[in-house]
Order: sequence, then structure tokens, then C-alpha cells
Amino acid sequence: MAKGCDVRGMMLEIYGRAEGLCKGRAGSMHIADLDVGMLGANGIVGGGAPQAVGAALAAKMDGKGRVGIAFSGDGACNQGTTFEAMNMAVVTKAPAIFVFENNHYSEHTGVEYAVGTSLDIASRAEAFGMKVWRANGCDFFDTYEQFRDLLEYVRAGHGPAAIELDTERFYGHFEGDPQRYRGPGELDRIRDERDCLKAFRKTVTEAGLLAEAEMDAIDAEVHALIDAVVAEARAAADPDPATVADDVYAEYY
Repeated sequence: MAKGCDVRGMMLEIYGRAEGLCKGRAGSMHIADLDVGMLGANGIVGGGAPQAVGAALAAKMDGKGRVGIAFSGDGACNQGTTFEAMNMAVVTKAPAIFVFENNHYSEHTGVEYAVGTSLDIASRAEAFGMKVWRANGCDFFDTYEQFRDLLEYVRAGHGPAAIELDTERFYGHFEGDPQRYRGPGELDRIRDERDCLKAFRKTVTEAGLLAEAEMDAIDAEVHALIDAVVAEARAAADPDPATVADDVYAEYY
């Protein structure tokens, strides 16, 4: 959605409906919207990095100032595909950005058990020769400012770069995850201290950028939008089985 994906089309796709962004074929795991440059979510841990480097190489060749961005976490940073993609990006000086969202857990395992550089994942990108940034991923403004500088650097032709976002996750990787791998009171603590939406509201209201009533109105508008598209998606038509072979082959020649 941050890239401008159509919310209605996304929800229809998540429900596997014919009018979804990918005609109901992608679902939630592989959803894409090429029209706005969202090349697709990836159901394989670490699978997005090579895809982003390929897009970055294409961007370098077409000269339009675009970049390829790979979002991954503390789990994907251990995958060989991520290392290979970082190396390829450096070798080709591709305008690629590697975003490591360090929320301190992969599916069930804490970073201190699985990641040798658990407190500094960005140093892995530094080892490949990249310039790196670090930001508080629970702070919208810090993340925005750091990423703005990083984007300018990459677009200026300096090659790939990386940023590590120190953040949290409140939910598991699947519905019903009891999160027993967390310490006592940990979830309550991070919800209270590191909720990015609470922090954003506090910052903008205290700075006088938006009033509480304006924030409440935005929240209500978003809830109404989501309720509407969910209701539409539940009632929408499934794909016609007769179209099952559509889009199997590219028709560019």
C-alpha cells in the first residue's frame, strides 16, 4: 500500500477473487502490482533479494533513476540467496537497497540464537563493501529521514546500500501463534513502549501538526475503507475455471 497498490484489488487478491490484482492467482503470499513497481511478495524466506537486484540492474540499464528494494528480516539475513544477492549488487554496482527489519525473532527463534551479528545485522552488508544506515524502525520520522538520505546516495550512482531497522512485531508468523518463545511480560512491554502508531500520534499531536480529532478521523476513515473492501471481497466472484491456463506463458514476442 505504501507503493500505491490499490487496497480494493489487494483485498480481492487475498481472498483469491477474479478481480484481484493478480486475478486471484497470487493470494497473500505472492501478491504483486507491477503498475506501481511492487514486483511481488515472496513466500520463500530470502527469495526477494535476488528479485530486487535483478530489478535494480534493469533500472541501471534504463537510466530512469529507479532503484530495486529488497525487504527482509533477521531470518532472511541468514539465507544464502541474500548473501549472493548482496555480492551481485556490489559487483555490478546496481542501485539496490537492502532493508533489514530486525524485529528480534524469525518464526520462533530469537536473533541471539540464530544470527551471529544479532545486534548489528547491517554489518553484514558492510562486509560486502556497502554503505549502511541504521534507524529506529518504530519511529516513522527517523526511518523516513535515514531512508531519504540512503535513497539519494543510491540514486547518485554510488552502488547498493543497506539499512537496518530496529523494530518489533506484535503478532506471530501464523494465526494462533502463542509466542511462548518470548519472555514474561515482553509482549506487553513492547506494545506499551514501541508501538509505532502510538509514537507517531504522540509526535504529531505534541508538535501541533495534527490534532487528536484529526487523527481520530483518519483512523475512522481507514477502518471504514478496510471494512468496505473486506465485505466486497467476501462477496466477490471466484475466477472462472476456464481461465486456468491464462497468463501461463508470456506473450511479449
